[in-house]
Amino acid sequence: MGSDKFYREERPARRAEVSEFWIDPFLVTNADFGAFVAATGYVTYAERAPSAELYPDADPALLVPGSLVFIKPAGPVSLADYRNWWAYVPGACWRHPQGPGTSIAEKSDHPVVHIAYEDAEAYARWVGKSLPLEAEWEYAARGGLAGAAYTWGDEPFPNGRHMANTWQGRFPWENTADDGYEGTSPVGAFPANAYGLFDIVGNVWEWTSSRYTVGVRGEAERACCRASETGSDRETKHVVKGGSHLCAPNYCLRFRPAARQGETLDTTTSHIGFRCVWRP
Repeated sequence: MGSDKFYREERPARRAEVSEFWIDPFLVTNADFGAFVAATGYVTYAERAPSAELYPDADPALLVPGSLVFIKPAGPVSLADYRNWWAYVPGACWRHPQGPGTSIAEKSDHPVVHIAYEDAEAYARWVGKSLPLEAEWEYAARGGLAGAAYTWGDEPFPNGRHMANTWQGRFPWENTADDGYEGTSPVGAFPANAYGLFDIVGNVWEWTSSRYTVGVRGEAERACCRASETGSDRETKHVVKGGSHLCAPNYCLRFRPAARQGETLDTTTSHIGFRCVWRP
């Protein structure tokens, strides 16, 4: 797992071992998550008002239920400041992915988004499954192509074909949508990898149960690849994998199996979702 050819946090390329597991072929969809909410009455993190005690430096006007939404700028902006395209939108949540007035009525087969780590864990428990370890996820994503840059090989667009839902054009202001989508896409809209997994890269980032560290070796490596022992520390980061529809070569070439980012457990955005695993 890992790579020495791309971003620092993916290094070093190394061997890892996991026990047997099964992984869902599809991302959890709005319909799937809606069934969970209907059965349990669950309220997601983004639908609850943030605590002033947990966010003492926050603008009180923002201490209302909401989530981070990607908003495309009208023209070129500095790539050094993510606030040029991300905004906290009161009322944004899995039911209203772009904020009040938007809905998922026509997106039942799209991946659910605005999901915090605890939301993903709650769903996984409900279906009798778990969130994948980083090593499990990466093993499955590679589809048997050890060392390949992408889940389908080493060419980003073989024969000009788009193999995943990613960004075409100059991020974050120009998206030509050559792959047919500007935003999330229905699960299964792009080819599966050799293990039959759809949208394992692109579309939305995916939560894993592994703590995020950089430059892992030895004991730290094993810790990185096992589930966190706590979900209560707001500063704790977990690994998300797979990239999203916002990944563009000029900014974020992360629609690859080795790619990884760290997100705090309270992160909810319009481009993070999840899938589950089951271990015998």
